Amino acid sequence: MKHFIYILCLGFLVFGCSKSTVDDANPDGENPDGSGNEGTKGSVALYFPQENMLCNQGTNLTPTESTVYFEWRANASDNYKITIENLSTGNIIERETNKDIIPIVIQRATAYKWFVESTKAGVTLKSETWQFYNAGPGVQSYAPFPATIVAPNMAESIPTTSSVTLQWAGSDVDDDIVGYDVYFGTNPEPALFSSDLSVTELNVTVASGNYYWKIITKDGLENTSDSGVQQFKVL
Repeated sequence: MKHFIYILCLGFLVFGCSKSTVDDANPDGENPDGSGNEGTKGSVALYFPQENMLCNQGTNLTPTESTVYFEWRANASDNYKITIENLSTGNIIERETNKDIIPIVIQRATAYKWFVESTKAGVTLKSETWQFYNAGPGVQSYAPFPATIVAPNMAESIPTTSSVTLQWAGSDVDDDIVGYDVYFGTNPEPALFSSDLSVTELNVTVASGNYYWKIITKDGLENTSDSGVQQFKVL
């Protein structure tokens, strides 16, 4: 009897530590624990690795690489294409599968963003884009994620105006962002315009022409991240 109870408990532990796919009790891909984004009919909902979180559930192959299981929720599809970008190098990994979970080898102690495209009967749907950090050995602090540009959009043309509000969003797995530096101007390599901002928007004076800007995000341990240069045009 004790032996039977031991086996039963072990079974609960194995299944409790794994990430299951959609089951009959949850056919729409909604996550009752609130993790992941909810799947709706005709959508692709990312599930794991979770947004703006530290991923420490991979299988460590070497001190620099680990295998992470990427998982999402979607209605039946002929094909899925997953795209993963290394936010430090810009290197992109693309894989195709007919399942909603796939193991992929990625760098440890590295920030990534990823999304999934689902194709069925010639119709392609795209998920949101999520960022995450893949945990690394001995890392005590992680740099902030590169700021997400909210507005203006890249290469956007703006009707004639005298001012534009630059907007962005910042996130950090350590939750210790202390400020933002804004680089802005008409040079493709913009100079520092405003530093140590505690807000995530800035109003700038403009005239007709092309403008370039980027955000440097800083945390309490002097780690930084670079959004990359964005461009917009005032007509």
